[in-house]
Amino acid sequence: MNLLKTINILLFLLLFGYANTAKAQEFFDLDRCISTGLENNFSLKVVRNQEEISDNNFTRGNAGMLPTIDASGRFGGNLNTINYQYSDGSAVNAGGFHNTSASASIDLGMPIFRGFQIQQSYRKLGQQQELGGLKTQMAIENLVSRIVSEYNYYTEQLILFNNMAYAVSLSRERVRIDEQRYLLGGASKMQLLQSKVYLNADSSRYSRQNEVLRSSQIRLNELMANEDLGLHIVLKDTLIEINETLTYSELLNKTLENNTSLQIASRNQNISEIDYKIIQSRNYPYLNFGAGYGASMNAYGAGDLNSQQTHGLNYGFTFGMDIFDGFNRRREQSNALISIENSQLAYQEIEQAVKAELLTIFYAYENNLRLLRLEEQNLEVARENLEIALEQYKLGSLAGLELREVQKSLLDAEERLISVKYLTKIAEISLMQISGQIMGYL
Repeated sequence: MNLLKTINILLFLLLFGYANTAKAQEFFDLDRCISTGLENNFSLKVVRNQEEISDNNFTRGNAGMLPTIDASGRFGGNLNTINYQYSDGSAVNAGGFHNTSASASIDLGMPIFRGFQIQQSYRKLGQQQELGGLKTQMAIENLVSRIVSEYNYYTEQLILFNNMAYAVSLSRERVRIDEQRYLLGGASKMQLLQSKVYLNADSSRYSRQNEVLRSSQIRLNELMANEDLGLHIVLKDTLIEINETLTYSELLNKTLENNTSLQIASRNQNISEIDYKIIQSRNYPYLNFGAGYGASMNAYGAGDLNSQQTHGLNYGFTFGMDIFDGFNRRREQSNALISIENSQLAYQEIEQAVKAELLTIFYAYENNLRLLRLEEQNLEVARENLEIALEQYKLGSLAGLELREVQKSLLDAEERLISVKYLTKIAEISLMQISGQIMGYL
């Protein structure tokens, strides 16, 4: 068994040591994979930029709370020709009168009261900022979930790869035994050839598994946004660790409290209610304050006045109220109430869908845990059975076909076990994500 294990390790090292297929290799654990993905993933960077836009929009000035100051200036003129006709029949014609004017002003505007529209607009911007943060959080959770899932899938395929390498070593050992027995006259050539057929079949499966393993590596590199997508990832451990302590009641409470989809639906509901209040604010009168300082200069090309200069301060309050707008306000309020109802229904629908998904996944999680115990027992029996079969085969008391069946039973048991482990882990990852605890893998 030590010899077979050594052969297994050598085959693994040879596979990942090809200079023409591996530019580099690095050791990774789950923490490093997640951290690298969170730092480099392109889609996540886009979502973070969108969140930054929401942060930039959340200002008092954008809500209309701050005054506005405008400065303007103008310079111009006109060139006139004058023609006077008098009642006595005389006329005067003059041309080339050039008049110029210049003006400059600085104006301040400040809304004092708009029926609470400004305050509600500021609240809406705050909700939109939180919504941007939640969308980023959802993108992060999705990315972490994908990385953790792919990491465990890669681990599963690596274990299967090692199992197939072990199967190749067993078939190679069987060929060696049959060759010795054939040379000694204890076995037929047909039996030796059949052993070689089994060895070739196992080697073919081993090669195909290598392709699956490399594909998983590439996907993991893609999720981490590694520049070298062909980077060989060497895991620091090859175990699929399962949390078997999850309970439905605790998961349900965490889900209702932390689920990102529910939080986003809640923010959308709040925004709908704020939009209704903004429309309602138009029922109130409004009061604005304005002030400015201006200066002007006029130069005349004709007449007794050569130039004129003025400057001064102006200020005032504007009071108004929308009395009738063709029932548009009533229509907008009615539509806003419908939007509020729709947002409430959307929240209830998402809550029901989340609960249903949680319950479905938890049932799968519990069932896979039961299957896991059963497959672990099956594997122990299959291993013991193979040891006995190998000894009997060496003594010649067991046929080659029977040994192959025993060997196949062991490989099937190993594959079923790792498959159940992976499915249990996927269920665990989904439960952690839906309950808002996916970042616990960091």
